Amino acid sequence: MVVFPNCKINLGLNILRKRADGYHDLETVFYPIPLKDALEVVRQALTFDSLPLAEVAEHSTAFGERNTVKGIHLTTSGLEINGNPETNLCIKAYHLLKKDFPTLPDVQMHLHKVIPMGAGLGGGSADGAFALKLLNNNFHLNLSQEQLIDYALQLGSDCPFFILNKPCFATGRGEVMEEISLDLSAYQFVIVNPKIHIGTGWAFSNIIPTTPNNSLKDIIQQPINTWKDVLINDFEFPAINHYPEIGSIKAELYKQGAIYSSMTGSGSTVFGIFEKGANVKLSFPENCFVFTSSK
Repeated sequence: MVVFPNCKINLGLNILRKRADGYHDLETVFYPIPLKDALEVVRQALTFDSLPLAEVAEHSTAFGERNTVKGIHLTTSGLEINGNPETNLCIKAYHLLKKDFPTLPDVQMHLHKVIPMGAGLGGGSADGAFALKLLNNNFHLNLSQEQLIDYALQLGSDCPFFILNKPCFATGRGEVMEEISLDLSAYQFVIVNPKIHIGTGWAFSNIIPTTPNNSLKDIIQQPINTWKDVLINDFEFPAINHYPEIGSIKAELYKQGAIYSSMTGSGSTVFGIFEKGANVKLSFPENCFVFTSSK
């Protein structure tokens, strides 16, 4: 079975306070965007742990290279995924479920990566959450939505959103979610990632937590043309101050007619919301990743 993990944007992001456990309380609105990876999982035909090393290498090449971690063989294509395989959220999702469901069979997964990583779009979180849902459905684990959300939170703060995958007002670390009525299907989105990596630690170190004057839940229900000066991402100002290219992208989106534009997450991706059918003449450096939702 194949699923297509989508990304998200943050409509407003306020850092309210630092908690005793080291995390921060925040408030934001998560909104799903149709920029998608592809994820497939099947029962593993070969048990790699039982094969001679030469055959493991042969089969790994046949499957397109990648990572074998006990119980799961993951291959990838598309954007290159760096780092230790055991930190991949698809692999971690498998092992989370395997711990509680020992009869979960060995599996092969293939992940085709399209969503830029470390970009504030939640692509890795989406992959992990969709892996949980896919394993649950494929192998009839009968987990409820609430149980899947609990597993997803163990993967990361953004992961629970992708279990719901609907517009949500989120608080706490981002895991306390309330579905909201927000339909932006009458608009088109332009997503621009300048391929600047902004570490989450650095981003938080440049924030002074504060409670905003205006309620994010109230702002988001107002017409989009009122959002420009009141719907704020707290990470945006320090990011633009340090990386002026991000500010230039935002300015260009407004120049091209965006009704609203903002950085998403801790960056560095910037999005613009346009009237559907708008003639947007995009001109960004070649190193930028650009996605436009269908007109």
